[in-house]
Amino acid sequence: MFRALILPLLALTGRSASRAVFAHYMVGSMVEDEAAKDVKDAIAAGFDGFALNTHSISSSDSWNTDAINYLLDAASGTSFKMFISFDMSWGLDVAGLGDFLVQFSNHSQYYTTADGRPWVSTYSGGSTSNSDWNTLFKQPLQAQGVNPFFIPDFDDWSGYPTGFFDEYTVVDGALSWEVAWPGAGSTVSNVSDSVDSTLIKDAHAAGKVYMMPLSTFQFKWLSGSDWYRAGETNLPERMEQILALQPDFVEVITWNDAGESHYVGDFWQEQIAGTGEGDYANGYDHTGWQQVIKPFITAFKNNASDVSQIKPSGSSPVGSLWYRPLLTSASCSNSIQNYQQGQDAVNFAVVLPSDGYSIEVYSNSKLIGNFSGVAGLNYQSVPGLQAGGGQSISILQGGNVVASAKGTKDVLSQSSNSTICNWNYEVVGLSSS
Repeated sequence: MFRALILPLLALTGRSASRAVFAHYMVGSMVEDEAAKDVKDAIAAGFDGFALNTHSISSSDSWNTDAINYLLDAASGTSFKMFISFDMSWGLDVAGLGDFLVQFSNHSQYYTTADGRPWVSTYSGGSTSNSDWNTLFKQPLQAQGVNPFFIPDFDDWSGYPTGFFDEYTVVDGALSWEVAWPGAGSTVSNVSDSVDSTLIKDAHAAGKVYMMPLSTFQFKWLSGSDWYRAGETNLPERMEQILALQPDFVEVITWNDAGESHYVGDFWQEQIAGTGEGDYANGYDHTGWQQVIKPFITAFKNNASDVSQIKPSGSSPVGSLWYRPLLTSASCSNSIQNYQQGQDAVNFAVVLPSDGYSIEVYSNSKLIGNFSGVAGLNYQSVPGLQAGGGQSISILQGGNVVASAKGTKDVLSQSSNSTICNWNYEVVGLSSS
């Protein structure tokens, strides 16, 4: 659709024709070994880098600067890069962002355009005017010889997304955050790509870029701030939208945000100590989602336009299942915002090397769904989740089980803990039989 603009965009970004996929990373207290593991695991999962979310720019917060340096240093000698994403929801002073950035922007692993422009992003910040972003952030950096490539999430701007690039001429591109999930509400709905479509068109018309968000779901249970953003098949639905719309970049939300539960990697205990996040995140491993994310990244970077073009790296199926170990009918569920969007289902996303497979879905050890698989990405949200054990999927070829995934957590009809209503997902990757 935007083929005529490819060369100008490549010149603008200074990157090769290869696309890039980043994981949003919540910077927190950590040690060097943890940073090294996160970088190693993210590389193995196919990511090109981290967007480092920092909510502090204070020089006294050494835990923050130490963690960023640990992560950058851990990537030395690899092609894995990182850039700062300022979390403006914490009230950061725009005038102080530049001095914080230049501490890291010359590091060999800081993500830049080919002509040396360091990438900078944000979470929020649209309540600050274009003029202030220009005079308080961009111009002072340029005076120091640093010309940032600015690709923020300003979806808190009152007019977003209509006319965004006319209003914010200071930016080089845009990232959206809220569109990564279905809109909040009391009815079940699929995730929409209308905002993404508008921003891709407008960005390219302005000679700028768009980074499209990809996420699994949201769940949070913290001090009365309790909400759910639907995740039954949100991840594969967004993958399908991304391949169809062909954005310039993708950002996965997130690598390690235990608080909102959309982590696809590890999170570290010192990062969540004293927050209450561990009450609903500990013991809920989400790394099984990486089996779906990795082949998607490969397909996206190879310019695939349809989920049938997503392939496993080898000859065996890959994928995952996920379900909530608490039924939506639990008496505590109505305390969660948007709980009406939740469904009692066993969900799966499986990438098959060819046609000729079938996929069986079980709950409480009873068959609740049987599907013919096709080459590429297959996904379903299968109703019929039941209290009890035995949540699983089996991949069959010629009547033989060749891969399977089985949940480790029984489904409960009522919460076993009177202080928490846990809607986090049990996620399990496929294993070959």
